[in-house]
Amino acid sequence: MLLYDDTIAPTPRRVRMFLAEKGVEIPRQIVTIGKGEHLSPAYRALVPSGRVPALALDDGTVICESVAICRYIEELYPDPNLMGRDAKERAVIEMWQRRLEFELLLPFAAVFRHTHPKMAALEQQVPDYAAVQKPQAEKRLALLDHDLGLTRFVAGDRFTIADITAYTTLAFFPRPCGIALGDHLPHVARWMAEIGARPSAGA
Repeated sequence: MLLYDDTIAPTPRRVRMFLAEKGVEIPRQIVTIGKGEHLSPAYRALVPSGRVPALALDDGTVICESVAICRYIEELYPDPNLMGRDAKERAVIEMWQRRLEFELLLPFAAVFRHTHPKMAALEQQVPDYAAVQKPQAEKRLALLDHDLGLTRFVAGDRFTIADITAYTTLAFFPRPCGIALGDHLPHVARWMAEIGARPSAGA
């Protein structure tokens, strides 16, 4: 297997954290999004969508989308479990995972993509769209703080892929988006410190 990776973007980091939690190492090839390498003809021939990360299997199959890659790794290396041990737990973790992707990650990503100067070369920026999405990101962040006041981790009492999705989102986007993670979010702060102390956070 070969993992096409970017060292900065949060979505590739999600896969690296997942692999680190599993104790699995896969050879990597860096595709730097900031330099537009994901748009090169060579990479697009392999990954027509230009998405990073991508996992190339030995049989020639290429898996894109970070959660799909994580699902494949979970099937190969089921322990420690990060996506659910039974039908109920898998459904609950998937519920939180999807909520965080649609309601937290996407609004933050929209603000970043449509306002950050470094994205101007890669996006047709629409600042008005970012202005609408920023309050949505702040609202969902406040809701996450409430949720984390009720449970230790995002999806319950143990660490899962939902925590990885939320952590990689909040470790990257808030500062460049002009959204503060401060004293008004005490439960997020507690949780960020706990997840940040895990060895996988350095992946």
